[in-house]
Amino acid sequence: MMTAEAEFDEIRPYEPEEMQQAFNDLIHDRQFSLMMKGFAPWLPKSVRNGMLKLAFMGVKTPLDFQKRFMKPIVKYIIRKHTDGCTFDDGCLKSNHKSPLRYTFVSNHRDIVLDSAFLDVMLVDHGYPTTVEIGIGDNLLIYPWIKRLVRMNKAFTVRRGLTPKETLRSSQVMSRYIHYAVTQKHENIWIAQREGRAKDSNDRTQDSVLKMLAMGGDLRELNIVPLTISYEFDPCDYLKARELQEKRDIPGFKKSRQDDLDNMKTGIFGYKGRVHYHCAVPVNQWLDELSNLPRKEYFTAMAQRMDKDIHSGYQLFPCNYIALDELNGTSEYAGHYTAADRQRFEDYLAGQLAKIDIPNKDEAFLRECMLNMYANPLRNKVRSEE
Repeated sequence: MMTAEAEFDEIRPYEPEEMQQAFNDLIHDRQFSLMMKGFAPWLPKSVRNGMLKLAFMGVKTPLDFQKRFMKPIVKYIIRKHTDGCTFDDGCLKSNHKSPLRYTFVSNHRDIVLDSAFLDVMLVDHGYPTTVEIGIGDNLLIYPWIKRLVRMNKAFTVRRGLTPKETLRSSQVMSRYIHYAVTQKHENIWIAQREGRAKDSNDRTQDSVLKMLAMGGDLRELNIVPLTISYEFDPCDYLKARELQEKRDIPGFKKSRQDDLDNMKTGIFGYKGRVHYHCAVPVNQWLDELSNLPRKEYFTAMAQRMDKDIHSGYQLFPCNYIALDELNGTSEYAGHYTAADRQRFEDYLAGQLAKIDIPNKDEAFLRECMLNMYANPLRNKVRSEE
């Protein structure tokens, strides 16, 4: 009989007793060594590895690894590439020292940083642990990346499967999420949909909620709708480029290099102000939907979560400017100054200039980017009607 733990071996993060071997494998990985060399090319490999081994001393668990290695890196990214990251957890009234854990279901802005910023916010606000995250195996293109994310509390979401394989994979992943929350006492972060919304028109997919329900009662997951707001999305021009390529090239699909470019740009690009907002856990209103048929239940749940996520957006001058420009009005002029408008125009021009594709459609690309900034405002207005 397969134990619960063994059932999840193919997708789960590393257990504490596996961390040392994973670390040894990582620092002896040739591609990882080349990557590290890029950070300190003047240091011999033996010195770099020695420094890493010294820093790893005392690291026993994935949480230790996050606090020792990842938290300082993410703090540096916040200082260097944002104008600050804030966290509103006023709707979470629990005692952080209790065994209660949360499953954060959020809109998706950045492949790497959505969960990384959340980890730092949780630690800084006194929560006893961070989040385990679902990451698509399409991003695990090198063995060292897979090792690193498993050390960083990531579980694998399998992509590109047949319908039958997808069903089995979803069932296993759902059981693992329930196991992680109820038995391991971990928090979970998962995106509200597969992939990022290219136009920032964030919508929760019913399929994500159905997957979460496969492994047991949704209530035991303590789901929290989470809103992530970026003042500027450094990947906006990459998303716009992809939208034109999908429009112009039948069957267009991103390459692995495209995924790497998005990861690098998202991490090191300028984001302006960043804000995380927690809505009330869905358990506070889930019983209101209990009499609905199953299909309507998940649709209604997704719509209610969307309303909570949309109402949690923090809006910035660029959101109001974008919608006014698209509508050809000055309805929201009270929310920005002439200087704000000039700054945003300069920003858009700079981002558009980075797009280098055949038959570059400036008007289409600009409209795509404006919609990315206007849609959070559109959705927040609708959520308050």
